[in-house]
Amino acid sequence: MANRPVHFIWLLDCSYSMQGDKIAKLNYAIREAVPEMRAVAHDNPAAQLLLRTITFSTTAQWHHQTPVPVDDFTWQDVQVDGMTNLGEALHLVARELQSPPMPQRALKPVLALVSDGGPTDDWREGLKAVDATPWGRKAVRVAIGIGSDADRGVLQEFLGNPELRPLDANSPKQLAAAIRWASTAAVKAASQPVAGDTSGLTATMVKQPYAPPVLDDDDDDDVW
Repeated sequence: MANRPVHFIWLLDCSYSMQGDKIAKLNYAIREAVPEMRAVAHDNPAAQLLLRTITFSTTAQWHHQTPVPVDDFTWQDVQVDGMTNLGEALHLVARELQSPPMPQRALKPVLALVSDGGPTDDWREGLKAVDATPWGRKAVRVAIGIGSDADRGVLQEFLGNPELRPLDANSPKQLAAAIRWASTAAVKAASQPVAGDTSGLTATMVKQPYAPPVLDDDDDDDVW
């Protein structure tokens, strides 16, 4: 049987508040997570993992617009610029979650949101647009909040499931751990669907709860 596509879409906050160490560590964490995503994909040969990236700042745009098989994917570093227009990014995603362009035989897509602040546009309208699509309702969703200023309420609404929680990344170590976990756990949840289960990551979260790394109290560089 031909394998079925799993579309994994990163939504990355690239506003000015991400400048410096945050954006550098985000680029590093995703680059390092790609080989682990390949390993998970190889363990699920019935699924074809395809990666894409949207960045959002003063505008939202595709960083990788064409779905790329994980074996062929090369990370290209993102840069910071401006505001936090999450709603615009969600509208871009919603267009891709229609059928077409999403194939009918696809497995559940993955939407992975990473942000360190609060949206500066009408993000709820963007979220409504995602939820209004059949694939948006089925999507496996993960959210990572970077630092203490990340709006956890927004991230929680994005998840759309009271049983799930955003992952906290309050240091470079935690960000790397959160990116690795979100990448691999979400791919597993999407590529091994349970009959009748459209709850996304809930079962995986129960089996594989996320535990942030323990930080060294004497290392000031550990905390943002």
